[in-house]
Amino acid sequence: MNHAIEASGLTKVYRGGVRALDGLSFAVEEGTVFGLLGPNGAGKSTAVRILTTLAKHDGGSARVAGFDVAREPENVRRAIGCVAQKSGLDVDATGRENLTLQGRLCGMAGSDIERRAGELLGRFGLAGAGDRAVRGYSGGMQRRLDVAMGLMHRPRVLFLDEPTTGLDPEARATMWQELSTLVRDERLTVLLTTHYLEEADRLAGRLAIVDRGRVVVQGSPDELKANLRGDSIQVELGAPETDPFFLEVLAEVAGVRDVSIDGSRLFARLDGGSTAIPAVLAVIESMGAAIASVRVASPSLDDVYLRHAGRAYHGDWV
Repeated sequence: MNHAIEASGLTKVYRGGVRALDGLSFAVEEGTVFGLLGPNGAGKSTAVRILTTLAKHDGGSARVAGFDVAREPENVRRAIGCVAQKSGLDVDATGRENLTLQGRLCGMAGSDIERRAGELLGRFGLAGAGDRAVRGYSGGMQRRLDVAMGLMHRPRVLFLDEPTTGLDPEARATMWQELSTLVRDERLTVLLTTHYLEEADRLAGRLAIVDRGRVVVQGSPDELKANLRGDSIQVELGAPETDPFFLEVLAEVAGVRDVSIDGSRLFARLDGGSTAIPAVLAVIESMGAAIASVRVASPSLDDVYLRHAGRAYHGDWV
């Protein structure tokens, strides 16, 4: 199997002893989309900075497109495209001018720049706006132009760091469709970092969940969800529950496992949903806890994260 990206035991410690990466390891097969998932601060962006030669690692090793990121950074840079979390567009220039400048910076020939810019403007639905100043583009249009910029020199590997952050649901869905088409047509290897679970489920053939600078589990989305038997239940309690005896009692209910509490939210896996749910709710009420809401669902990537990271994610999972 040929790997377009290989990270082995990567470590990175910032000033003050903050360990951003703690032995991060994964490999990405050529011609696939690989997702790095995790909450803000998990180490995703630090990993991307190292793999794109923008930061140095303190330990471990990494190769991209067959080149060592530490010893062969120039070769890595020629082989990759990068769409950063924050846009680098010149908003006073037109879309075509932004692409033209990108092509020149990448050493492309003039005639090739013109053809490639026109091709990408058409692919991303920007042909009609190509000669307008980017300042007048919507957020979704600017983000599509960001991706086009990363593809201008026909890279072998494309890094997408939170490509749809800040977009509304409609623009996000449009971007997902465009990226799926792009991967198929351009035969790229894509490393996608995101905290949108639905995005990873939709785009990534394989993914790794990162927590506190290390990979806690990896596989295809379907494989990871299939490994969680039964349904999941989430109960929103009327107040935070701190009594450890509460968990012990619930764990004794037939068909209930992997019980945990995060503040006022209770999580559990159910082997027999139709019979276990009433039993769980009855136990909660018998212990004097108020129930605000109950949600039962098939396994999701959120459940995968909870199972392997040992806690629920606050705020950024969508």
